[in-house]
Amino acid sequence: MSVTGPAAPDVRLPASAPAQVVDVDLARPHEFRPPGRPGLIRPAPPVLALVRLRGRPLGMVHATGEREDTPEELWRSLADIARRRFVPPGSGPPAPSTSVRPYVSVVVATHDRPGMLQDCLDSVLRQDYPRFEVIVVDNAPADDAAERLVRGHYAGRVRYLREPVPGLAHAHNRGLAGAHGEIVAFTDDDTLADPGWLAALTGAFTADERIACVTGLIVPAELDTAAQVALERHGGFAKGWAPRSWSLRHPPDDPLFPFTAGRFGSGTDMAFRVTALRALGGFDPATGTGTPARGGDDLLAFFRILTAGHTLAYRPDAIVWHRHRRTPDALDAQAFGYGAGLGAYLTGALAGEPRMLPALLRRLPRGVRYALVQARRKARADTARPRRLALLELRGLLYGPVGYLRSRHRNRAHRPR
Repeated sequence: MSVTGPAAPDVRLPASAPAQVVDVDLARPHEFRPPGRPGLIRPAPPVLALVRLRGRPLGMVHATGEREDTPEELWRSLADIARRRFVPPGSGPPAPSTSVRPYVSVVVATHDRPGMLQDCLDSVLRQDYPRFEVIVVDNAPADDAAERLVRGHYAGRVRYLREPVPGLAHAHNRGLAGAHGEIVAFTDDDTLADPGWLAALTGAFTADERIACVTGLIVPAELDTAAQVALERHGGFAKGWAPRSWSLRHPPDDPLFPFTAGRFGSGTDMAFRVTALRALGGFDPATGTGTPARGGDDLLAFFRILTAGHTLAYRPDAIVWHRHRRTPDALDAQAFGYGAGLGAYLTGALAGEPRMLPALLRRLPRGVRYALVQARRKARADTARPRRLALLELRGLLYGPVGYLRSRHRNRAHRPR
């Protein structure tokens, strides 16, 4: 059996071979659970397992195994390697929270994917959390499929809002305006929320009143196609397995902080104090998927939270399972969009906070050297496909400022007279 770990970006998956994604807990012997769904399954290798201890995520393990291995043999092999690699001596379950639980508004942005949306909503409604509402924001839909789904299947449990202007930031701002909660959590229709997702997000807010934004761990929900494997080999979405916090008061040893917003998390798993996000004016509508900028709305929000003097926290136990793009063309478009979003974010950050330009220029030489070292290290292990994705991200990065300016021009045209 071949096993790799411990962190998702370091898991060396085969170049294109699919693997079944499973969820295992060392405290629950011989149990395999499907990502983001209830019940038990009996997988056959190869598998990619999220390994936990009493609910707390420890890392990911990739196992090839043998086809004749029973699920019990597969579980024992995974658990044996995981215990040696992940579990520190004397570790135990996280301390239970006794804090008051704030009311949460969950905003799910969607665009013409009613099947995925239904799976996502089912997972959100299974949360182990007592006080929350769910809002679907239908962004520039081509038809009324999402509306019929929400008003029919989820009547009384999910609110439906329509945002006619295309763009993820527009959708998020529409959800923010309609939110009744103290905390607003955002995810997308291509995710499955772990049952403890909201409890983990809110636990960070209640533990420290200086925290205004919390992001969480994003792991793959499926690796059924070569394109999905390629994205995970390229780095996926995971930001590590240890809780972290950032603020300008205590800056990390990062040559480009706070401009490296992509290290803080991703928009498909983020939450904000409603008062703090509204005070910043919400999300920049010139950014986001569905606009010429292609993305960057989440990164710019993270940056503005920090420059406003707040603390941003990452909590790996706030888990969502992401369904990666399944086809090569969709993956290429996604990689270009990531780069474009980063370029748009940097443009928007400097346009909104010009006082930060001298700080960026001071950090740039060290940051470029650091980026080159990281790129060379990654290139030694990458296959041709991930290298192609890296080049597409670079092309997107160069396009990003143009996309941001085009988005601003388009928004002026949409503005009511």
